[in-house]
Amino acid sequence: MAGNLNKVFLLGNLTRDPELRHTAQGTSVANFSIAVNRTYKGNDGDFKKETSYFNIIVWGRIGENCAKYLTKGRPVLVEGRLQNRSYETQDGQKRTITEIVADNVQFLGSGSSRDSMDEMSNSGGDDVGFSADFAPSDDDDAVPF
Repeated sequence: MAGNLNKVFLLGNLTRDPELRHTAQGTSVANFSIAVNRTYKGNDGDFKKETSYFNIIVWGRIGENCAKYLTKGRPVLVEGRLQNRSYETQDGQKRTITEIVADNVQFLGSGSSRDSMDEMSNSGGDDVGFSADFAPSDDDDAVPF
């Protein structure tokens, strides 16, 4: 019998700041979206650029860290699974959306724009990786970036 697999890895930049909410039971959940660029050579021989946008949902402590440390433009590596969700619009139409439920979010870079990432790379600096499941102390000076 064949097994099933639902695993996604996305490397992209935040298109907006994360929004943090809490369920009625008090569980934290953060939502944000990322843009992932793809460059390819078209049939005409010219290079083309395509951008895809993905909605990300992050639960618990990882979501809290995303809301606290991530901002629009920041590069991230998201590891998670695809999830379909249906809802009804105000005018009664049924819609389905596909989202990524993140298990892990790796914070990349130190700036909020691609230009600052390029500057850092050109200056020989290393990207600062940060796993979202890291639980920083209450002292903000202890944060490793």
